[in-house]
Amino acid sequence: MARVIKIEENREEALKEALHLLAAAKPVAIPTETVYGLAADATDPRAITSIYETKGRPRFNPLICHMADLTMAERYAEFDTVSRLLASHFWPGPLTLVLPLKGASGIHPLATAGLSTVGIRVPQGAAGELIRRYGEPLAAPSANSSGRISPTTAAHVDADLGSRIDLILDGGACPVGVESTIVKVEDDRIRLLRPGGISVETIEALTGLAVERSQLEKHAAIEAPGMLTSHYAPNAHVRLNAVKAAPQEALIRFGPQPVEGEDRVKISLNLSPEGDLREAAANLFDYLKKADASGAVGIAVAPVPFDGLGEAINDRLMRAAAPRGPDGERR
Repeated sequence: MARVIKIEENREEALKEALHLLAAAKPVAIPTETVYGLAADATDPRAITSIYETKGRPRFNPLICHMADLTMAERYAEFDTVSRLLASHFWPGPLTLVLPLKGASGIHPLATAGLSTVGIRVPQGAAGELIRRYGEPLAAPSANSSGRISPTTAAHVDADLGSRIDLILDGGACPVGVESTIVKVEDDRIRLLRPGGISVETIEALTGLAVERSQLEKHAAIEAPGMLTSHYAPNAHVRLNAVKAAPQEALIRFGPQPVEGEDRVKISLNLSPEGDLREAAANLFDYLKKADASGAVGIAVAPVPFDGLGEAINDRLMRAAAPRGPDGERR
């Protein structure tokens, strides 16, 4: 069973134990501002294999490599002018840039799924400190079984992966609550590969460039994490844009507007009673888990606006509601 160490109570012990396991090519669950990550050395094939095996993750799905800062990132990838502007402005923070790998960069092809590009992010807080002290980039997908709801607390990680890993660093609840935004800059244009914790509007305002969403199509090639059609999925069926709730469903609301049938549901949760999209994003995965654990026959989700962080919230909900294979597995 995993040992859980609260970072606030014993930061040095937590980091020391994590460094010991990372050096032994073992994965460690770490908090970031987005979700908890399952971190291991991105340059060590043994470590990367341990991530895929622990999560049950398909190996064609690349991993984001987390760096301590822009200086470290420039050792591994080629930065164009727009990508460097984005990195300088948003790092550390919830933005991942897909960039060309440098020759002999040291990042193992298992981490990039054999692609000539790599997704790079610089996380905030203890995760960034851990990477600085370790001295190598850490591949760190969400710390959950592949395809399932992402974890935003140490308790979420423990309930899912606690029997498969040795250590969980507990940094409290993740303040952003959805994964990073992933973009790729090509010839002075920006393509959105996954909406996330930084809105498209914010990126456009900084760069003066329109962000293209062409890669969000159903059959787009996998260039980055979070692009699988079915992902972030609870066990219960998810029904979107619900204006009425059925008996024995779980209901997830947004804003002050009541939903017809709410008095008959198994459990009712409101992502943000005041209609705050940042609060809604922070609560999303936790409320999906609570709704799923209620024993409801299904999960009805009321409409959430698409503007700002609403785009990332709706992206996660659509993937959670996507059809699964004939055996019930996530595709």
